[in-house]
Amino acid sequence: MISDLVLVPAEGVPLAGDLVVPGPAQAVVLIAEGAVSSRSSPRDRAVAAVFHRVGLGTLLLDLLTERERREDTRSGRHRFDIPFLARRLVSAIDWLRQRPETAEVPVCLFGAETAAAAVLLAAAERPERVSAVVSRGGRPDLAHDALACVRAPVLFIVGGDDETDMRLGREATEKLKGPSEIHTVPGATHLFQDPRDLGEVATAARDWFVSHLGKEQHSA
Repeated sequence: MISDLVLVPAEGVPLAGDLVVPGPAQAVVLIAEGAVSSRSSPRDRAVAAVFHRVGLGTLLLDLLTERERREDTRSGRHRFDIPFLARRLVSAIDWLRQRPETAEVPVCLFGAETAAAAVLLAAAERPERVSAVVSRGGRPDLAHDALACVRAPVLFIVGGDDETDMRLGREATEKLKGPSEIHTVPGATHLFQDPRDLGEVATAARDWFVSHLGKEQHSA
C-alpha cells in the first residue's frame, strides 16, 4: 500500500493532499469539500476507508490553502467560486495522470457541499479520465450549464429529511445527459451526522464507483 502526504500543483499553488493506493488500485477517488479541509475531516476519512477495502485508492484534497480558508471563513468567497474550485480539481486529475501508480487507472470524483458542483464541472472538463461522480448533499445547481456536458454517471446522495437537497438532485438529473440516480438516506439531514447514515453514504458511493468501472460512458 502507498500512503503519502502530497502537494498537488494547481495554477502555481501547492494543495495539500493525502494519497492512498491500496496495492493495484481499480481506480482513484478524488474526495473534496468546498470549504472544509477534506484531509482532516473524520467523515471523509471514514468514507475513504470503505473505498480502500474494495481496492479503490483515494486522494483527499484540500481545495483551499490555509490562507484561503481563513479568508473564506470571513467572506465565503472561495467556496462559492465554482469555476475556481473546478480548476483545482482538474489540476489534481491531471497530476494523478503523471504519477506512475495512478497514471493508468480511472479517476472517480466524490464532492460535498459546493465542491459537489465543482466535481461536476471537472467531470465535464475531463470526460476521458473521469469514470463516475458522487455528490453528497451538495449544490449541483451551482454547476449550471455544465451539467449538460457531463458524460460520467452521477449519483446524488441526499438526506431524506432535506427537501432542498432532494429538489436540487431531481432538477440536476433532468439536466444531465448521462446516467444518473438519486440515493436517499432515510431520516438523514444535510450533514449526515449519524454514523449509520455516513456508513450508508460510503456504501452507496462505493457501489456506484465499482459498478461503473471499465464502462464506456463518454459517448456524445
